[in-house]
Amino acid sequence: MHTREEQLKAFGRLLDIMDDLREKCPWDRKQTFDSLRQNTIEESFELATAISRHDMTEISKELGDVLLHVVFYAKMGSETGEFDIADVCNRISDKLIFRHPHVYGEAAAGLEPGQAVHAGSAEEVSHLWEQVKLREKGGNKTVLGGIPDSLPSLVKAYRIQDKVANVGFDWEKKEDVWAKVKEEIAEFEAELTNERMNELTNERMEAEFGDLLFALINAARLYKIKPDNALERTNLKFIKRFNYIEARAKEKGKELKDMSLAEMDELWDEAKRSEA
Repeated sequence: MHTREEQLKAFGRLLDIMDDLREKCPWDRKQTFDSLRQNTIEESFELATAISRHDMTEISKELGDVLLHVVFYAKMGSETGEFDIADVCNRISDKLIFRHPHVYGEAAAGLEPGQAVHAGSAEEVSHLWEQVKLREKGGNKTVLGGIPDSLPSLVKAYRIQDKVANVGFDWEKKEDVWAKVKEEIAEFEAELTNERMNELTNERMEAEFGDLLFALINAARLYKIKPDNALERTNLKFIKRFNYIEARAKEKGKELKDMSLAEMDELWDEAKRSEA
């Protein structure tokens, strides 16, 4: 691993390169906050994919791509005199100190001297954060105020439930959530029956399915499962197994569209056995 001096030198090198590119490269010079926005989103998803695969080399590479965007935005901010990379670093440092009174002391978070701050577990820290955020200057004015509108729906549902749980709006026992899940399944099944009877619209079915997903995400949270991670693991598993089916079909000289479901199911089971 590199020393702190080497790390700072490497970061300075990146800042110098960004200065050069902004001055000398037509493409880099042309970019704006708006033009980079979509690329930033894509780079974040590529990082998330590398993390889900636990590929440390790829994680390091994708972190570099995300860091480039941070440096790029900061460079553009410095050109208009509105902020620079020092402002970015100082603001996040100030926020971290303010939100960790159990590490830096009560005064750091605007608490009265002597006001006890205890956070002996990650769960207690989460509860403390929600309290501190509501006191933070320019911070969240409501419990759910800090959730970005643009978050993917699955992640947003988890964050909503996590935030309200941190202020006490939660199940007394985690096992109680399964009654809610079963209730939502029953309500969705009722909508399916009504749909067959042409009494209700697809919009109502969609609403009930949304309630069911929300309840399942709540169950995941209570059992310390990140639903987006869980779903991505299943996505990757499905892709691997289906690729196996496709490859084996080619070995047999067959096209998938010409195979029966039973034949594909047989190859699916074969793929599962090969994993074991």
